[in-house]
Amino acid sequence: MRSFLTPRQLAAAFSLLILGLLVTAAQQFRLFERGWFVLQEWRHAAEWRDRSIWLPDYRVAIEARPIEGLDDVSALTYDPDRHSLFTVTNQHSELIELSLDGHIIRRITLVGFGDPEAIEYISPGMYVITDERLQRLIKVKLDENTRSIDASQAQQLSLGIGLSGNKGFEGLAYDTAGQRLFVAKERDPMRIYEIHGFPHTNPEKPIAVHVVDDPKRDARLFLRDLSSLQYDDRSGHLLALSDESRLVLELNAEGRPISSLSLLRGMQGLRKSVPQAEGVAMDNDGNLYLVSEPNLFYVFRKQTD
Repeated sequence: MRSFLTPRQLAAAFSLLILGLLVTAAQQFRLFERGWFVLQEWRHAAEWRDRSIWLPDYRVAIEARPIEGLDDVSALTYDPDRHSLFTVTNQHSELIELSLDGHIIRRITLVGFGDPEAIEYISPGMYVITDERLQRLIKVKLDENTRSIDASQAQQLSLGIGLSGNKGFEGLAYDTAGQRLFVAKERDPMRIYEIHGFPHTNPEKPIAVHVVDDPKRDARLFLRDLSSLQYDDRSGHLLALSDESRLVLELNAEGRPISSLSLLRGMQGLRKSVPQAEGVAMDNDGNLYLVSEPNLFYVFRKQTD
């Protein structure tokens, strides 16, 4: 005898299916962890605000300004000596210097870099650029007269860590006091590595490179990917930018998330969501700069009471 589900049973089965899909989506997008973090951020605001960057206090000052002449910006770093910003383009292999309001100052041709994806200021005239797919870190030098840089003439470090196609080294940050280079692997798996000994800055000492990672810390990052990093020398905290999560996350010295800046419409004064955030940088005054593909420029400033 054929049996049929009653309307009530069908409704119950459908409700369970929808509930299962919602739970799966929540797990995939780390919504439970993110919700718990928002609660903790609110509870500890008074305790953490004065000894952190404290991203909730930031509001957008320049929103989605097109960088004329560019169409594939990737990464961002602040040069405290020149008081300017640098980004790279991977389609045309260029190093671009930008003013603090998002205008091109100069363009430098990159030769032999493959897939340049991130750049980080190290010291006056010295930077590190990543080749994402090959997982190369390339130390470069430039001055006022530099018009092109050849990777074959530069100091390099290759790291074959968890190779996964176009999901390689996506972001860089540098701790000047600790001489640590932070390297973000985008995903599959998502990781933040600490590189000690590169770039090699003392020719009188032998090269000794040490790589440190912390899978437990990285598992606490309720982010779907990593696009960029920024280290704050004043607080000792690290900023992690996620394109897919539309979020900038502040990590304390122990690697625990303590504050966040949302890149969604209606948050932080944004009229529209940031479409594809690729790079974040911070200047000496604590202003945040952000670039989004294809060529959008943002500035966030901290609001004071």
